[in-house]
Amino acid sequence: MSSKTSPAALPANIDDTLKLLTSADYVADRSLATSVFLALAMKRPLFLEGEAGTGKTEIAKVIAGALGRELIRLQCYEGLDIAQAAYEWNYSRQMIEIRLAEAAGEKSKDKLAADIYSERFLVKRALARALEGAKGRAPVLLIDELDRTDEPFEAYLLEVLSDFQITIPEIGTLKAVEPPIVVITSNRTREIHDAVKRRCLYHWVDYPDAARELAILRRKAPHAADRLTQEVVAFVQRLRTVDLFKLPGVAETIDWANALVALDKLALDPQTVNDTLGVLLKYQDDIERISGEEAARITAEAKSAAAA
Repeated sequence: MSSKTSPAALPANIDDTLKLLTSADYVADRSLATSVFLALAMKRPLFLEGEAGTGKTEIAKVIAGALGRELIRLQCYEGLDIAQAAYEWNYSRQMIEIRLAEAAGEKSKDKLAADIYSERFLVKRALARALEGAKGRAPVLLIDELDRTDEPFEAYLLEVLSDFQITIPEIGTLKAVEPPIVVITSNRTREIHDAVKRRCLYHWVDYPDAARELAILRRKAPHAADRLTQEVVAFVQRLRTVDLFKLPGVAETIDWANALVALDKLALDPQTVNDTLGVLLKYQDDIERISGEEAARITAEAKSAAAA
């Protein structure tokens, strides 16, 4: 993002926060807007937990876009360490510097060490970059899917979340002039340690009710016929009551509606539902359970509910 772009002011209250999220086509309930407002006002990390596909990651993107802040994303995975998440030294450049110094006759090891362990040889990753924002221009730091990392990485995060600083043994401490806006997400594949959660404001992002999912679809799948949109929402709402391995999230609902538009469908029919279940469901066992008679039954119920 250009440094010439002026960031927007933080919302003054919950209603302003709702308007901010809506302006970026994110349909939030008041509970979520309250959590976002408090996180911004109190300068506390926001910990969002919930099933995959419920819009947790999108919240960070929306906050960054609506406030005109840079989004710095740390995508978590098993084995993530400090070098990949925070910083590492540019060893190849350091080796070149050592050889040049030796060729120039430099013999002082202390001076050489001070030269090569300086900030110009430091490669800053997401966590370190998030601490560099100027006053009023702090970026949005998205720590996405923290539950995918190993537990030792959580311990390292505590310094970042508590003091918004990173200690680098060779040169000292990098500390934020202004704390970044931190959003942490978890799909709850494992429990996150209480020490991390205590430093955050917590919000569970659930599947939306029918009214909110309908509002989301009207924004995210605007080319879908209104009848189709209502039937899609009614179908997905009923599908989430079935005992499946992985229930469809909002992301899948949006994809399905757009897929049906691409097929020039104006309403649901059992054959099309069967043919497109792979857009909604991502496990073969779930598809086999729903396809056929069950899909026809849910389709009929959805069409009846949408027509009421």
